[in-house]
Amino acid sequence: MRHLYTWFFRLTLPLMLLHLWWRGRADPAYRKRWSERFGLVPSRPGARRRWRERFGMVPDRASRAPLIWIHSVSVGETLAAIPLIKELAARHHQWQWLVTTTTPTGSQRVHDALEPILNGRLLHYYLPFDLPECLSPFLDALRPNVLVSMETELWPNMLALCDKRNIPVALVNGRLSEKSARGYRRFPRLSQEMMSHITRVLAQYPADAYRFSELGVEPERVSAVGNIKFDLHIGSGLISEAQALSHQWGHSGGQADEGGRSGQQGRPVWLAASTHAGEDEVVLDAFERLRVSFPNLLLVLVPRHPVRFDSVARMCRERGLRTVRRSDGGVPAASDQVLLGDTMGELLRFYGACDVAFVGGSLVPVGGHNMIEPAAWGVPVVCGPHLHNFGVVSDLLKEAGGLRVVDDAEQMAQQVASWLEDSAGRVEAGSCAREVAAQNSGALARTVEAVESLMRMNKR
Repeated sequence: MRHLYTWFFRLTLPLMLLHLWWRGRADPAYRKRWSERFGLVPSRPGARRRWRERFGMVPDRASRAPLIWIHSVSVGETLAAIPLIKELAARHHQWQWLVTTTTPTGSQRVHDALEPILNGRLLHYYLPFDLPECLSPFLDALRPNVLVSMETELWPNMLALCDKRNIPVALVNGRLSEKSARGYRRFPRLSQEMMSHITRVLAQYPADAYRFSELGVEPERVSAVGNIKFDLHIGSGLISEAQALSHQWGHSGGQADEGGRSGQQGRPVWLAASTHAGEDEVVLDAFERLRVSFPNLLLVLVPRHPVRFDSVARMCRERGLRTVRRSDGGVPAASDQVLLGDTMGELLRFYGACDVAFVGGSLVPVGGHNMIEPAAWGVPVVCGPHLHNFGVVSDLLKEAGGLRVVDDAEQMAQQVASWLEDSAGRVEAGSCAREVAAQNSGALARTVEAVESLMRMNKR
């Protein structure tokens, strides 16, 4: 089955390249670095290439620094991987890091977040196409000791080739919805072979662990350790940055206080984060309704993908809304109504400077984005009904009262208004959300221990 899959992949490769070129119309980065997608990368110093092994020219193991390979698809998975990488890098100064992504936004996030902390120990490339002729030269050039794949990134040839080279594979923060499991069950032989190559699955919850076992991962290799996104540390530096934003926006209350939320002071701020096409219109419709009761309300609107920044800015201005862009470096005046968050890496501090947050990818069938971040700040959350990417997390927050689900602009406006009007209710909902985040932490430490164990297994 894997050979059939491989030939089908080869036949569709021209379409994939055409798709990358097509996406490059909006984001030119998709038309760059194609050699990496074919596995053509520089050899890492000390890597053992096949011809060297064949003639016995194998470098001393001690001469090669251990290389840990982290695969995170895009921004969401990269954000989940960053705390894991930081913790391991602090404990193992000799380790080198290879991080692969598949999207330009994920690539940019890797450079911005990891280069400053890894101090020259970072290699970053796009993941090669899942073909032996692309992956083999990539693996031969870099020779990683361990592969850590984030969440749901499973590729048949990638796993098979790692197994052939005795590279242990860990699926970290693993999640597998029932819908995704049904898709794997349609190809049982391919799925079972693929799952058999995984050394460890660190699933988020017992239901995820059960589905992985059902698909072919041996039960003793699967464990439910929780969601590492709950292990979010909000340090004093981040709190100070959020407080500064809060004052800039004319909102002197904000969430930037670990000791609990104060009541609203000054200008109310509503953050709409990680929005997709089809959601911005709903948010702006709700904002128009809210302005009737809250004429000085500031909407901070943060589209998920940079390619949409310009179009969303035009949409706001076409509605007659006074809009300022964060990338311009200005501070919203009292007369400005919308601040467009068109920069990267600032969303977490934005959550600390708002009263209420809407988390996107949930009004459209994307599956939702990370609502743990506003919860950790003590910010009450509004989402749409499509939450399958964060099913357990959203259920916990709903049960605690820190999350409300809405279907349209009218419901959204009503829920945001109820929290803006009721300071005590808003503080209580935010406190409940923060308590959920605190009670579910601990997965990061368990994941670090598991990855260290795999590295000890394969010090080659």
